Amino acid sequence: MNFNNKDTYFSRLLSERGKPLLIAGPCSAESEAQVMQTAEALKNQHIHLFRAGIWKPRSRPNSFEGIGLDGLQWLGRVKRELGLRVTTEVANTKHVEEALKQGIDVLWIGARTTVNPFAVQEIADALQGANVPVMVKNPVNPDLALWIGAIERIYNSGITDLAAIHRGFSSYQKTKYRNAPVWQIPIELKAQFQGMPVIVDPSHIAGNRELIFPVSQKALDLGYDGVMIETHPDPANALSDAEQQVTPAALAVILSKLQVRKTNYDDADLVNRAEELRLQIDAADHEIIAALAKRMALVEQIGEYKKLNNVQVLQLERWKEIFRSRADWAAEAGINPAFVEELYKLIHVESIRQQTEVMKKEV
Repeated sequence: MNFNNKDTYFSRLLSERGKPLLIAGPCSAESEAQVMQTAEALKNQHIHLFRAGIWKPRSRPNSFEGIGLDGLQWLGRVKRELGLRVTTEVANTKHVEEALKQGIDVLWIGARTTVNPFAVQEIADALQGANVPVMVKNPVNPDLALWIGAIERIYNSGITDLAAIHRGFSSYQKTKYRNAPVWQIPIELKAQFQGMPVIVDPSHIAGNRELIFPVSQKALDLGYDGVMIETHPDPANALSDAEQQVTPAALAVILSKLQVRKTNYDDADLVNRAEELRLQIDAADHEIIAALAKRMALVEQIGEYKKLNNVQVLQLERWKEIFRSRADWAAEAGINPAFVEELYKLIHVESIRQQTEVMKKEV
């Protein structure tokens, strides 16, 4: 798949007003008045796309699940009367057909759909022969292969104007986010699909409006191409996701604070200094790898000792002590303890694997 074509729908949008690509609008289209009021407020903020959910299946029934086909008519009015491009989510063949019939400019595939290859393929089949840009949200669970697979299915249907939306991932662990960002997954996606726009959805990652700015800024610092922020004239009384929506006025404040970084150094002295620091980082990494090799050699030795003395591989109390003490050491050294905890989880998994291999060896 080639995403390095300079003349795409999204590149043309960005050439109009520059980076970042701005997508805003309510989580759900609730009434014609609400949609028009929001769109009129956002028109003055020069957004690239106006968003609104029409079909909103929730985790549990008996809650507001979208206005349905009437909402498409309202988006059509936004497009005709205000001149804004519009986008909405589609989850099946019928949605695609109705959205295309109404002239929706951009479609997006939601996280609950991306997780299901059957559903994505159904949408891909419905898009055959269509000339419409499509944005693909990451799956609910942190699975890069599913995300890539969904993008590939849509691409294979003939849709080459594609973008990815990072909206975070469900997690069994309690965090400050509604959906953990797990930044390494979209970073890997960017590396595999160079040239394809990647947009952050800080509303769904954050789950509350206070975190929308810092999540947006971090994404831009990582080279994301745009932001999708849920915007409602009266968030407290929104029919869905009230906590994560902002007013148009609050959106204006967020956008005014966002900084777009340069993609490269534009001064020879800065380039030279950066290269010096990169060489020092390379040297430090060599030291880390050498230290890991030394540690794993010791792990193998203790594995041999356990086997010789008929002792099981996993020593739970020892692992708890390592997990606790290394985080403490990290804090003393000024390193984020949470980072070190995650690092030692990986080291522990490899240590267990290595000792298990020792146990399996024939005497």
